[in-house]
Amino acid sequence: MFNVRHSWVLLAAAGCFMAACNKSNSDDEEVGNWIRRSTLEGPARGEAVSFVIGDRAYIGTGYDGTYRLKDFWYYNQTSNSRTQVADLPGSARNNAVGFAVGAKGIVATGYDGVNRLNDTWVYDADKDVWTAGAAFTGTARYGATAFAIGPKGYVTCGYDGNYLKDFYAYDTSSTGGAWTKLEAFGGEKRAYAAAFVIDSKAYVVTGANPNTGQTLSVNDIWMFDPASTLANKWTEKRKISNVSTEDYDNDYDIVSSKCAAFVMNNKGYLATGSKSGLTTNVWEYDPISDLWDQKRSFEGLARSGAVGFSINNRGYVALGTSSSLPFEDLWEFDPSAEYNEND
Repeated sequence: MFNVRHSWVLLAAAGCFMAACNKSNSDDEEVGNWIRRSTLEGPARGEAVSFVIGDRAYIGTGYDGTYRLKDFWYYNQTSNSRTQVADLPGSARNNAVGFAVGAKGIVATGYDGVNRLNDTWVYDADKDVWTAGAAFTGTARYGATAFAIGPKGYVTCGYDGNYLKDFYAYDTSSTGGAWTKLEAFGGEKRAYAAAFVIDSKAYVVTGANPNTGQTLSVNDIWMFDPASTLANKWTEKRKISNVSTEDYDNDYDIVSSKCAAFVMNNKGYLATGSKSGLTTNVWEYDPISDLWDQKRSFEGLARSGAVGFSINNRGYVALGTSSSLPFEDLWEFDPSAEYNEND
């Protein structure tokens, strides 16, 4: 049975963790420029999923404030336009996970308004066809986090009535695919975390868990390296809040949940999300220095539950919700450009 209390807490806590490095925020936050792109052709929504196949970003499902959705669209970067593709065959849903492995897009888990879900659907971009994949072998859940590295996709965390940190791999090489349970995620249990992949390593950060007894959100970031020879392939990185005696984290204000994440030039980006309220903060993560810089704030309205993705090394944030108002806009971020208020 869906827990209304926990749902409200998670929606209020949705957002993402980010941090700054040794430079002051006043110096860094003016670096970068946001450019508004084509709006979604379809209902405005938050809590959708996205995945990228080739040079197309596919976006679908979500919640428009009244109905869960199952339509899908792809964004064409060259023409700055959207094209509708086949609907997801399963239940309309929000707070699912999406990732791409090769030419296949995968959507799993989520919430249909009554039930938490554990189904898996596989999209063939060449044929514009969805087929049922092997059922997710973890508990039915929503608010999980997913990423893909090489031939496999991975799902961790989420909420099934309790906050979770279990970890699963999805192998698409066999018909229908196969899920395998792996050693648990190394950090705190959480829902609505963000994930991004740089140099075949995944970083899981931010998220909500009011059961920690500290804050709604958590302040750890963990790296997953599938090529590691260690038994536990998770490594903790520096905290994303000001907890050290050094100067690098003095301005860190990253802790949040339900934010959008994307990668450009081998750096990870977190944008928007929820803290004590909605935020437009943007943070850049350098995996080499393990430090964060604050960048130019997102120039759309503050929101949570947006999607983030990259096409051809260009980063985007789309959709999301502010209170009960869903959005349909799409923004591109240039992290090195000077701010231009006319874009």
